[in-house]
Amino acid sequence: MSFFDQLHPEWQVALEAFRPHFLMVEQRLEGQVIAPEYENVMRALTTSITSIRVVIIGQDPYPTAGYAHGLAFSVSQDIVKLPASLKNIVKELESDCAVATPLNGDLSRWSEQGILLLNRILTTRSGESLAHADIGWQVITNEVARILGQRSVIAILWGRPAQELAHYFPAELVIASAHPSPLSAYRGFFGSRPFSQINEILVRQGHPAIQW
Repeated sequence: MSFFDQLHPEWQVALEAFRPHFLMVEQRLEGQVIAPEYENVMRALTTSITSIRVVIIGQDPYPTAGYAHGLAFSVSQDIVKLPASLKNIVKELESDCAVATPLNGDLSRWSEQGILLLNRILTTRSGESLAHADIGWQVITNEVARILGQRSVIAILWGRPAQELAHYFPAELVIASAHPSPLSAYRGFFGSRPFSQINEILVRQGHPAIQW
């Protein structure tokens, strides 16, 4: 099934004009071993637009084989050693909301509550970070951000690449800080309390809080 055909029907309607672009990106990936696996590349966009209340924007998938499964920052349930960025996300969540350490790093439970976990670049070559930074994914994911910004979706923007999308969202719905990477987490990510801020905004909007 093509990438475009993997999208939720609502996303297919919203992104119809970009169908040729999806095909172009897909053709550029032919013959490559990619992360995540082909059938999971569009996983984040298999949920409806109308269900999305929050978007957390990452950079590109984990390149380690078996880690990425189509949701930004998330890893498959069977991964025992969490990637450093995800470990820092869990640490901040524990500090912010007194949430117990999860059993694994699969963030599907967030996705099921209306959080879109979206990387700006949806694939990479297995074993290599940012291998697909220049094949055209940002054209699509920037449009996704624009659509969500028109729907009063809360945007969590960690690090400079994510913050480049801030202009698509109302300023009062943007929660921005340093990236949770070990290289930057101590420069503003730790102590930024994004998770409690999300719930405060959701409650003001009349939505249920996220059960982290």
